Amino acid sequence: MRQAVNILMLGGAKRVSMARMLKDAGSRMGLDVVLFSYELTPEVPVAVEASVITGLKWNDPDLMDDLHNVVFENRIDILLPFVDPAVEVAARFCESTDSCWTPMHDAGAAILMFDKVEADTLFRSLGFPLPLNPRHDGFCGPVIAKPRCGSASKGIKVLSYEDYLDMASSDNVGDYLFQQYIADRQEITVDCYVSSVGEVICSVPRVRLDVVGGEVLNTVTVSDPGLERLSADILSKLRLRGAITLQFLRGRNADGSTGAPLLMEINPRLGGGAVCSVHAGADIPAFILADWLGQTLSPCKTWRAGVKICRYMQEVVFPR
Repeated sequence: MRQAVNILMLGGAKRVSMARMLKDAGSRMGLDVVLFSYELTPEVPVAVEASVITGLKWNDPDLMDDLHNVVFENRIDILLPFVDPAVEVAARFCESTDSCWTPMHDAGAAILMFDKVEADTLFRSLGFPLPLNPRHDGFCGPVIAKPRCGSASKGIKVLSYEDYLDMASSDNVGDYLFQQYIADRQEITVDCYVSSVGEVICSVPRVRLDVVGGEVLNTVTVSDPGLERLSADILSKLRLRGAITLQFLRGRNADGSTGAPLLMEINPRLGGGAVCSVHAGADIPAFILADWLGQTLSPCKTWRAGVKICRYMQEVVFPR
């Protein structure tokens, strides 16, 4: 008989393609993958691939008790977070019980990565290449202000240096990370997986061609050995685990070439565009399942550059 594995997606509402990839990977590995998704409403697209469980908000004081009931009743083996707040939730839950597993099991690291000011301080202390910070680097040009704990590009402001000085003297200055605004830039995501024993299994760069509301619509994998090495070095120094997305930018020079990569942020979860790297040969769903099984993972070097995905809208109908 095939071994069953029950996976609870936390906030997997729109991740239909990744849900299918998890099932496909399980089938190839002789596993019967059964998916559930913890959501605020049952009417979400992932319902076509998973049993949707209506749950509580991530900051609800009764969340952990509710999750314990859900995990027990559905015999959940793996928790997979798909939105920022759920990463800490999954890590804390799995710290409190041996009944299920999550790839990113360090709640403290999750909290730190989603606090842009604290993360910037840590990145600077480790010597990572970053955009200039007007508070530390003497930069005097246009500034981008990012909400300290924001996500999906919400609340971002682009300021003149004069407006930055006004904002920097206000009472809410601590609520933002300030960095040099680079208008003409190339944005690159690196989809990574780090095994439970700390080995970087894959680091696949892809250029973000079209982005709306922080969500990538079109993206293509690219070969960039230097960026792959830099990503692996960053992950090693931070000791992160599981599926991780690193966001970089490169400024464009007058001749059209791009400069050195600058680290923008790190999200310790599966990114929405990670399906592109899976299509390119970095089988992250299989890495997750193998890691849960306790198998030894081998680094993936055979993924393909030049694989492009173009995402589109499709309806899921919920009859009344």
